Amino acid sequence: MPNSIKEIARKCCQQIAWQDLDLKPIRALIALAVAEDLEGSGLNEKPTPTGDVSSELLPAGQTLAATARARETMTLCGAALVQEIVAAYDPSLVFEPRAHDGDALAKGDAIGTLKGPTRSALSAERPLLNFLQRLSGIATTTSVFAAALRDSSTRLLDTRKTTPGYRYLEKYAVACGGGWNHRMGLFDRVMLKDNHLAAFGDNLADATRAAVEESRRRNPHLLVEMEVDRIEQIEAALNARVDVILLDNFSIDALRQAVELIGDRAVTEISGNVTLDTLAQIKALGCDFVSTGALVHKSVWVDIGLDWT
Repeated sequence: MPNSIKEIARKCCQQIAWQDLDLKPIRALIALAVAEDLEGSGLNEKPTPTGDVSSELLPAGQTLAATARARETMTLCGAALVQEIVAAYDPSLVFEPRAHDGDALAKGDAIGTLKGPTRSALSAERPLLNFLQRLSGIATTTSVFAAALRDSSTRLLDTRKTTPGYRYLEKYAVACGGGWNHRMGLFDRVMLKDNHLAAFGDNLADATRAAVEESRRRNPHLLVEMEVDRIEQIEAALNARVDVILLDNFSIDALRQAVELIGDRAVTEISGNVTLDTLAQIKALGCDFVSTGALVHKSVWVDIGLDWT
């Protein structure tokens, strides 16, 4: 194996920071949110009139200040996004953050203050809260899972089970909650599953070896990971010198056997049936990573309000 286990594990994941995100697709998502709210974008029959017909009843020159507050305990994510959202409605709207992404907030804590024209602020209110509540929900769920792995060397990973178009915002939310990001897409790691290996032949050992050799030839800089769902598949993965072995849907007893068998010959990732209840047992096994899509698809929006002052 070309790298040490420690070096391979280091290459397996990262924690996305706000500056890592490309704002162009994010601004496109915001533009879509604006258009569906003000113009009925997505419907065949466009409404008449368009715009925020409620806010237009207010005086054009009226201004306000409103504070976004946590209405429950949460881990914040999305504060860095708010100015982009309000600017899509009115460049004169200003959001002054009073908390930062990744902060643990108590009920009543201020997130930031929105200032500017009342009409525009009221139009932006719901999409602003939608983004904040959704992303903070993911960060909050992640923080709970990450806390369950505390006092262990096992790191929590997200997956590619993300909302289409929202992947990197959701992965950023995972990072804000203390999780780690991997498999950004199909482009950054070779993942060998049953169907891939079947294309190389019926003999698992030969197929695995051939697939790994082809991967090293084509993309020598990429890690090679193999998914196994039975103990007897592990030797084929080890003999082919894969970098990472994904233990999928193993029982706790089978995981214990698998981790002992693999030892320091490959990085270990556990996935499938990962819950807060099973994490207590999993972290005692000494594996490198545990991955779960639940950080996103089991998360619940948190309650955030925008209170006028």
